[in-house]
Amino acid sequence: MKAAIYYGKEDVRIEELKNPVCGDNDIIVRNLYASICGTDAAVYRHGPDTGHKITVGKEFGHEVVSEVAEVGKNVKSVKIGDIVYPYPLLATGDPKRAGTIGGFSQYILIPDCKVGKQIYKVSEKIPLKTAALIEPFTVGTRAARRSNSKAGENAVVFGAGTIGIAAAMALKQLFGCDKVMIADISDFRLEKVKNFGFPVCNPEKQNVQEEMIKVFGEAYALRGTTADADIFIDAAGAESVLETFMDIGKIGSRFVAVAVNNALKELDILHLTYAQKSIIGSGGYMPEDVNDVMKLMESGVYNIESIITHEFPLIEISKAIETACDTENSLNVVIDHLKN
Repeated sequence: MKAAIYYGKEDVRIEELKNPVCGDNDIIVRNLYASICGTDAAVYRHGPDTGHKITVGKEFGHEVVSEVAEVGKNVKSVKIGDIVYPYPLLATGDPKRAGTIGGFSQYILIPDCKVGKQIYKVSEKIPLKTAALIEPFTVGTRAARRSNSKAGENAVVFGAGTIGIAAAMALKQLFGCDKVMIADISDFRLEKVKNFGFPVCNPEKQNVQEEMIKVFGEAYALRGTTADADIFIDAAGAESVLETFMDIGKIGSRFVAVAVNNALKELDILHLTYAQKSIIGSGGYMPEDVNDVMKLMESGVYNIESIITHEFPLIEISKAIETACDTENSLNVVIDHLKN
C-alpha cells in the first residue's frame, strides 16, 4: 500500500509499505477521505514535537473516514463495505498513537475490533466527505460540552477553523445557546462562517467588545459595562484570547481552552475570584461526543461539507499540508484516497 511517511520539518514522502495482515479478531479498513489537522500542519511546518506526537519515519494522519475491506472470522459486528469512523484513541490498540493512526495511508489495521470502541459505523445519511470531519467535530463538540452551557446563553468562539466552527454549531444546535459569534483574523474563513448564519468579527479590524455588545447586548463586568457573553471558547490558540476574556468577560463567564497553546500565563486570581469567572480545559473527546456529532451531521441542519475548501490525492500530500497552512486562503483540506 501507499503511505505518507513523516521524516521531519517539511519532509513527507510517499512510500510503499506491506499491506497489513488481518487477524481473526481484527478488521482492515480502506481509507476514503482524510482531513488534515492543524497539528499535522504544525509538525510539517515546524518539525517534531510542535503539534501532536508524530514518530519520525512512521505513518501519520488521524481524521479519517474508511470502508471495511477485510474482516477477521471472529468479528461479527461489521461486514465488508461498511463505512466506519476509526476512533483515534483506540483504533490501533495504542492510545499514544491517537494522532498517527495512518489516515494518510491507504489501509489501517484495527486490532480486536469492536463497534462503539475502535470504530463507529457511519450512517448513510452522512456524506462521505462530511464524515471525514467527524474527528475534529468531536474535539469542537467536547469544548462546547465543557463550557457547561445552558439554554438561552450566549457564546463567542475565537477561531474559525474546523474545530471552532464545530464548537459553534454544537453550542447552537446541541447545547441550547441562543446566540453564537465567531471571531477570526481570516476574512476568507469568516465569509464561510457567515453562510452558517453566525455573526462574525475580525479582531484585527474591529473592536471585539463593541461587536459583541451589538450581538449579545450589555452585561456587567468588574471593570464596567461589557457584552452579555456567558462563554468564551479559544479554538485559535492566540495569547490575546485569554487576555480578552480577562479584560471584558462579564461576571460569571466561562473560558474554555481547546486550541493547542503551551505558553505559560500569569493570571489575576483575585479578579477571577471576585468576578466568579472560570477557566476550563478541553482536550480530545469521548464516545458521547462522537454520538452527538453523528446526530448533528445526520440532521443536515448545516452544510458541513462546505467547510472543505481543497482536495488532493495522496501523492500530493505535501502540497495539501502547505495549503492547509495557508489559513488566509483555505479552511479544511482533505486527502481524497479515491483518487489514488
